[in-house]
Amino acid sequence: MSKMRHDALFDPKGHSAARVTTLSYEFGDQYQIPEHFHDTDQLVFASKGVMTIRTEEGYWIVPPQRAVWIPSRTVHSIVMSGTVSMRTLYFTPRYVRRLPRSCCVLNISSLLKELIIFVCKTPAWTKDVPNQRNLLGTLLHQLQQASSSPLQLPRPADPRAVRVTEKILADPGNTRSLARICEDCGASKRTIERLFVEETQLTLGRWRQQARLLHAIRLIASGEKIISAALEAGYNSPSAFIVCFKKLLGCTPGRYFEMDSV
Repeated sequence: MSKMRHDALFDPKGHSAARVTTLSYEFGDQYQIPEHFHDTDQLVFASKGVMTIRTEEGYWIVPPQRAVWIPSRTVHSIVMSGTVSMRTLYFTPRYVRRLPRSCCVLNISSLLKELIIFVCKTPAWTKDVPNQRNLLGTLLHQLQQASSSPLQLPRPADPRAVRVTEKILADPGNTRSLARICEDCGASKRTIERLFVEETQLTLGRWRQQARLLHAIRLIASGEKIISAALEAGYNSPSAFIVCFKKLLGCTPGRYFEMDSV
């Protein structure tokens, strides 16, 4: 769980009688929600657009038809890529018991998507109302059955490794060698490789590949053509990017963002 920051805004969302409260937002491209935290568990769903959520543990990319689970009191910020339709559910802590106490990206089924959108039409839900109790039971079951998606960049703790992540994220498409980047950050590539595996469970090369893929996803959401996004993110060719995208999300980027516009 992210450590509490004294300058992070506390944004209370609890409701004395409600198990679930909801909010719906429409945001423009590059809109930023500064660091804050809630006293509730939170599910942030993108029905349109792409969101990047940052915590002290890493970065979490939320493209359409995905959601990020944010446990209570986790300090986080959000940046929008493209026009974003955000639907948020706030749960009484521990009400959703089978999801982890750390952030994760969840794959949202067609049924769960419709449930989230429907639930967000009512500000507060309680088990005291029979029809709300029944629907909450279905929502809870579907949510706890959702599979996770590897749409995150874990953040290492060592200051040298952190400097490397910041260099890569500042310009994901840069073709400089990893050895040179590591040297510029005050350590050998061998040392940084060891730190990345220990602290992120990813090799440095795999982390950089993931950073490029997620950067390209954000560019496309902001209006870039697939070819331009792939090249700007550092891929040798658009086809190389499409292969990586399909492996992660199950279809081509053109098809994926076409579904987003439906």
